[in-house]
Amino acid sequence: MANRHLARSVVLQTLFEWDTSNAPDTEAPEMLARNVDEFGGEETDKVFMEQLLQGVLAKREDLDLVIGKAAPDWPIEKIAPVDRNILRIGLFELLFADRTQVPAKVAINEAIELAKIFGGDSSGRFVNGVLGAVYKEMGEPGKDETGKKSKAVRREDLPVEELGGAIVYAMQDGQYFLALVHDVFGHWTLSKGKIGDAPEIANETLEEGTIREIKEEMGIDIEIEGKVGENEYVASHPEKGKFRKHVTYFLAKSDYVPLKLQEGKGGLDDVRWFRLTDILDLNFYDDMLPIVTSAVQRLLDKTPVKTR
Repeated sequence: MANRHLARSVVLQTLFEWDTSNAPDTEAPEMLARNVDEFGGEETDKVFMEQLLQGVLAKREDLDLVIGKAAPDWPIEKIAPVDRNILRIGLFELLFADRTQVPAKVAINEAIELAKIFGGDSSGRFVNGVLGAVYKEMGEPGKDETGKKSKAVRREDLPVEELGGAIVYAMQDGQYFLALVHDVFGHWTLSKGKIGDAPEIANETLEEGTIREIKEEMGIDIEIEGKVGENEYVASHPEKGKFRKHVTYFLAKSDYVPLKLQEGKGGLDDVRWFRLTDILDLNFYDDMLPIVTSAVQRLLDKTPVKTR
């Protein structure tokens, strides 16, 4: 079998050259051909390299959005060129490659190896943290496959980050509408954000922080009516490691006004109003369904409304 690890190395060298020279995408194939001749060797799978290079370039905007979501403290332009192109390769294989050919764990491990060879002292840890966070969001495909077991860390020993979110509703023409945001992983979900994550808002309550976050994310004012649920999951920061995200969700009322996704909200690409009957066909995360269902039932218990 052709050496796929060497092939990924050559693609990385090509992406690094393309990135740092600000070359147009059309010049990348020529760069790849030159690098294959110089570094590839006879056993390198040229078709694999061409497909990987073109795939990364075609999905670059989506990949960079995912990096922004998984590493919010690191704007894409601030990440070292080697590291960001390793992440692009790893994420492309993790998100878009044929999983029978490139299992999720292989995509992650190969990217980490590239980071250790070509990156700086902390590149391996950084790449592992970003890809690990995305892997967690994906539901950890292939988690139960046989492999080495890592040392267990007790969930209760992990630090906790508090977030507030809301199911925002509005009335229009006798119907209820819900405001939802869409992420780059293809799911409709609820707007949420960190509570007290800056010195000037360190003492804000969950309700105050949720109102602020909804305004910052969707551009609307809300009135909180009550708590509808909460969930908690383990996330991973590229430098800080694993931690628990605890989210409290509220039911909140707003006027039926145009929604606008605010700039700088990494990982989100759309925001819309939906009628209650329309949300049945949306792609939600499994842990969001009980919260959405609870909120919808509370709305339906309020007063009879039109559904069509």
